[in-house]
Amino acid sequence: MNRARTVGLLGGSFNPAHGGHRAISLFAMEALGLDEVWWLVSPGNPLKPATGMAPLAARMASARAVARRAPIRVTAIEQQMATRFTVDTLRGLRRRYPRIRFIWLMGGDNLAQFHQWKQWRDIARETAIAEIARPGYMTDAFGSPAMAWLRRFVRPASQSKSWTLWRLPALVHLRFRPDPRSATLLRQQAPLWHHRYAHVAVRDGVTGRLITTKE
Repeated sequence: MNRARTVGLLGGSFNPAHGGHRAISLFAMEALGLDEVWWLVSPGNPLKPATGMAPLAARMASARAVARRAPIRVTAIEQQMATRFTVDTLRGLRRRYPRIRFIWLMGGDNLAQFHQWKQWRDIARETAIAEIARPGYMTDAFGSPAMAWLRRFVRPASQSKSWTLWRLPALVHLRFRPDPRSATLLRQQAPLWHHRYAHVAVRDGVTGRLITTKE
């Protein structure tokens, strides 16, 4: 019997996407033995202000450019499933793709505020989580309310390729060389970055749907 495909899910605004997203995705693929990574480009992050958010098609286009020639699929499937919260997205993906094993990828900055996510304990009970260290956030991440609950479920990084066999909840900390790149810094340097994608149509890497600037 063929084994199930394994996919890492990296959610975010990708406002814009940058080389740091690509680097941590490729690192996670190697560390976890994944077949590919899906970038879930959010139509609107409930924890981030709408001000300064580029159109979805522009963020998709920037992600496609950064992910080029890598085993990374760029998708706006959350928009199509009409989900705004990660817990709902994960449940929808499992229903749509029952033969794929998913693991949630998050940076240390997200772990620090994971306790603010809707039904975050249910996310951990239903999906393995791999946290990738980000410089400047680890003190907050390890001292967070979510980490106080998750600490008992941490698995050693040496067993990371066996994550499909883990009993849930399960969290693994992956150490990655510091990468200072961030979307915030890129927006500060080029606040009108999305103008280069003013008139684009982007094919969704998972569903094949065409997404335009009219979305």
